[in-house]
Amino acid sequence: MALSVREYRARIKSTESMKKITRAMELIAASRIIKAQQRAQSAAPYARELTRAVSAVATYSNVDHPLTREPEESKRAAVLIVTSDRGLAGAYSSSVLKEAERLAERLRGEGKEIDTYIAGRKGEAYYKFRGRPVKHSWNGFSDQPSFEVAHEIGQTLIDTFLDEDGGVDEVHVVFTRFRSMLVQEPTDVRLLPLEVVEGESKPDSAEVLPLYEFEPSPEAVLDGLLPQYVQSRIFFALLQAAASELAARQKAMKSATDNADELIKKYTRIANQARQAGITQEISEIVGGVNALADANAGSE
Repeated sequence: MALSVREYRARIKSTESMKKITRAMELIAASRIIKAQQRAQSAAPYARELTRAVSAVATYSNVDHPLTREPEESKRAAVLIVTSDRGLAGAYSSSVLKEAERLAERLRGEGKEIDTYIAGRKGEAYYKFRGRPVKHSWNGFSDQPSFEVAHEIGQTLIDTFLDEDGGVDEVHVVFTRFRSMLVQEPTDVRLLPLEVVEGESKPDSAEVLPLYEFEPSPEAVLDGLLPQYVQSRIFFALLQAAASELAARQKAMKSATDNADELIKKYTRIANQARQAGITQEISEIVGGVNALADANAGSE
């Protein structure tokens, strides 16, 4: 019985050590998520104004740009999946991967082949374990993405979209949208051919010239704006994913800390019961020994 008490005390000690680790990770995630939210919020005005600029050019001109041209028949699609580099974030990465699987199933149902692009080590491990091919992958920045990384990813996707030999006909991005500290929503967005959001209805031709004049030309403006637009949307998706990852990690670590508290209480209660049972047994043995000795003395007299 004493060995059982020592065993439970060892478990209590190891659980307390684990609780300290999960508590520290919870606090780190809580401190970093504020900065991640601020980065996402600060990037929103630029993305919004860039969207309006692209919308103005696309609406008030008749330019047929390669990034906005719908193919006659879409046969191949590229899918960028944004996951995390590290674990201990609950179902964050698995939820994104499930959303990507649903998107892939839908695209295959439409008769399209899929080229997979991965951001994050968890996605890389998922596809490597299943022996699935990955066109390109990036990692090491999931909780602190930079615009340089978004620029590289965006340029890679634009190049494969514009490649007429072995390229793709459309590009999708699967990431986690940050709604609140409690809600993070996996979602997919078609990035190319470019669908300009917040577009305005096109006015009569008589109203076009007085409103906008493009220099040096609408084609040149679109050539400069559209790649930046694609890269800014990817950057915004990475920032949303980073905030979602930190929120998911904080929630997971809080649950782990609470579970550790419950385990400590449970092991302490069981250890106390085992200790009391051991004391009771020892008292019973002492009393039994005293009674046996008394009976032996009485018999000898």
